Amino acid sequence: MSQYFELHPENPQPRLINQAVAIIRQGGVLVYPTDSGYAIGCLVGDKNAMERICRIRKLEKDHNFTLVCRDLSELSFYARVENGAFRLMKNNTPGAYTFILRATKEVPKRLQNPKRKTIGLRVPDNAISLALLEALGEPLMSGSLILPGETEAEYDPQLIREQLEKQVDLIIDGGVLDPQPTTVIELYDETPVIARAGAGDTRPFE
Repeated sequence: MSQYFELHPENPQPRLINQAVAIIRQGGVLVYPTDSGYAIGCLVGDKNAMERICRIRKLEKDHNFTLVCRDLSELSFYARVENGAFRLMKNNTPGAYTFILRATKEVPKRLQNPKRKTIGLRVPDNAISLALLEALGEPLMSGSLILPGETEAEYDPQLIREQLEKQVDLIIDGGVLDPQPTTVIELYDETPVIARAGAGDTRPFE
């Protein structure tokens, strides 16, 4: 049976944030709110938790996960970024974007695109996500909570609870959300490429 925390969407309670961090550090899989529906995540280095996520979502082993970060301070540890690309990211984070970047050797191979050696990275514009990441002190390995047979991320925490309360360790209720997906920007070459138009404004990258 999973824990279920109701957090204030703008001023999340520090006590519950710290309890959530403890669950994550113990190998927990959590569902949490972002600026594009709910996501499912775990520690970057936790292979067992990642395999649980793959089973819940029925994902293939070559699925591309995303590193969800509190800000861009951790960027150089996980990705190689040119100055122009960094400026674009800085001007548009936090926000509903996923940036595809060249991965460094610090990124576990199981999280990289096997052909391009890239990693997705994003900084969500959501107070609960950012408070959680700040308290954790490192990124979450994450993916949108798109359940088998569905095409968009889950957005209603009560419905998520009904479906997943026996499969995950923690569900964070941040209210009913807009499930519109992130805009995906490829930034591993000199010219930005809009791989998917979503909630984030594409104009800065055109």
